Amino acid sequence: MTAVAVFDLDGTLIDTPRGIVDTFTAAFAAMGLDTPDPTEVRATIGLPLEQAFGKLMGVTPDDERVAEGIRQYQRKFRDIVLPRAVELLFPGVADGLAALRDQGLPLAVATSKFYASADALLTAAALRDLFEVVVGADQVTHPKPHPESGQMVLRELGVVAERAVMVGDTTHDLLMAKACGMRSIAVTYGVHSVHELRTAGPTWLADTFDDVLARLTAASAQS
Repeated sequence: MTAVAVFDLDGTLIDTPRGIVDTFTAAFAAMGLDTPDPTEVRATIGLPLEQAFGKLMGVTPDDERVAEGIRQYQRKFRDIVLPRAVELLFPGVADGLAALRDQGLPLAVATSKFYASADALLTAAALRDLFEVVVGADQVTHPKPHPESGQMVLRELGVVAERAVMVGDTTHDLLMAKACGMRSIAVTYGVHSVHELRTAGPTWLADTFDDVLARLTAASAQS
């Protein structure tokens, strides 16, 4: 029986990848750097910002230029993505999450975003009140795919891993779930391809958010 549903944010609940590419582009421009390749930017989605900027800049995550990039990114994100949050929701997400809450299923978010950015995005999308726990990358020592984010959610809600399901669009989400002992739903409409998702061994695949709801509802009904 499922006791809690844990969701990734970017590419799972909100269609932010295009906005993220635009935000990275604006951050690099503000620093006087060449525009990053959009494909390379998309490949970093799901990673903490330190790792993403490090990969794109070709430096270590603790480089001072990475810190400046993150500052620029967070400023640009507020201008570029937050105003569009509601329109960027994937079909069925708002009503679906509300229905899950009405069924008495606690909801949580485990994201590679910093907590403040995740909180702001969920608030702008009118979703924040639906979630009991939100865990950002800056609240843990080891972000996804390490199990620490999931373990923090489980600890906060007092739930064992076997009664939790992780929903995400990248292998980072699925590998975190596996390391925690959670079951997982891989959504195929996000960043990673079906082939990539299958390499991480998800419990189920879902092509739409309605499919996610059906899986969660069925899992919750099982005794």
